[in-house]
Amino acid sequence: MSAVATALQKRRDEDRGALIGYLPAGFPTIDDSVEAAIAIARNGVDVIELGLPYSDPVMDGPVIQAATQQALANGFRLRDGFEAVRRITQEVDTPVLLMTYWNPVVQYGVERFADDLVESGGAGLITPDLVPDEGGEWIDASARTGLDRVFLAAPSSSDERLRQAIDASRGFVYAVSTMGITGARSDVDQAARTLVERLREAGVENTCVGLGISTAEQVREVNEYADGAIVGSALVKALGDGGVARVADVARELSEGTYRGR
Repeated sequence: MSAVATALQKRRDEDRGALIGYLPAGFPTIDDSVEAAIAIARNGVDVIELGLPYSDPVMDGPVIQAATQQALANGFRLRDGFEAVRRITQEVDTPVLLMTYWNPVVQYGVERFADDLVESGGAGLITPDLVPDEGGEWIDASARTGLDRVFLAAPSSSDERLRQAIDASRGFVYAVSTMGITGARSDVDQAARTLVERLREAGVENTCVGLGISTAEQVREVNEYADGAIVGSALVKALGDGGVARVADVARELSEGTYRGR
């Protein structure tokens, strides 16, 4: 069974939602990013989303863009991402999903990428700019290796696109809460709730909501109707402002929102 789906099911059995935490590999250094990922796993994060810095992050907001650009300026290479996953999974059992735009995977070699991700202990891949009907090569490689594959669904997606995302995904479908880029917002759009309802009607097993979630209250709100809440910018900002200790504190605070009905 999918490692990510297992983690989500564990929380569901406890009548809780899940917390998925995003951090970029290599920010502010490789060592710091590894320590930060381990820290959030030990402080309430159920699934780690580890971003691979990329030169053209079209979906990322200013906080994450600045962090990934710093990682690239410090000399981050894709192979460093696999090493980070290896070091994280040696310390914690929390599933680690890599998040990457598709071009680096193609440049590295799809089959080679899948093999190296498995070897490093990774659970799978989130591909924000790859749509299922163009993802056959990755679907085949991930099926061969048993890796999870997370495709995105947006409020603008047609019913047919939602079904494609559901059929192609393994682990969960990433429900984009609003149109636009990542970044903390003062409230989570009603569009997210409607999107999750549409995904449920289309037969989704697991769906987690991301983009704009930054507080425990928003995590709680999302977990009333979704299987998990994805937090990125708030954690990245905490790491940049206060280091590993601060990002651990923020993860602990956010995890309070996984208790439904409190």
